[in-house]
Amino acid sequence: MFPDRRHRRTAGFSLIELLIVIAIILIILTVAVPKYNNIRRSGQEMAAAVAIQTIHKAETQYYSQYQQYATSLAQLGPPTSGAANSAGAEIIDRDLASGEKGGFKYTLTQTQTGYAVAAVPVQFGTAGSHTYFSDESQSIHVHNGPEPATATDPLLGQKEQQAAQQQTK
Repeated sequence: MFPDRRHRRTAGFSLIELLIVIAIILIILTVAVPKYNNIRRSGQEMAAAVAIQTIHKAETQYYSQYQQYATSLAQLGPPTSGAANSAGAEIIDRDLASGEKGGFKYTLTQTQTGYAVAAVPVQFGTAGSHTYFSDESQSIHVHNGPEPATATDPLLGQKEQQAAQQQTK
C-alpha cells in the first residue's frame, strides 16, 4: 500500500538539489550582470562618439547648403512641416535632433568660430561614465567623470594610447 521509498526519491528533485541549483544560478548572475552592464555602458559610449561624428557630418552638409553652421540640433533634424529648410534640414534623425539618444543628452551651441557639441550621460554611471566635447575642429575630447568635457580634456583614444605606451616601456 505504501509507495516504495526508492521509487519516490527518483521521481523528482529534493529541496536540497533545488537550492543548490538556485545558488549556482545566483553566483553566475552575480558575475554576469556587472560585466553585461559594463559592456552595455561601453556600447552606449561608443554610440555617443559616433553620434558626435554624425553631428559633424551634418554640420558640414548644413554649412554647404546654407553658408552657416546650425545653432541647434533641431535645425539639423526633420522640419516641423513641409519641405526641408534651414529651420529643419532633415540631415539627422528625429531622435538625435531631440537632443537625447542612447542614454546620452546632446547639446549643440554656436561659438565665435563655429559650433560646439557636448554629450553627457542622462544618468551618469548607468548610461556612461564619460562626457564628450567637440567643436568644428571635429576632435572629440573625453572626460572621465560627471563634469562636462572641455577642449582641454584629452582626445578620445589618447588615454588608451598613453597607457599602451607606458606598458611597453
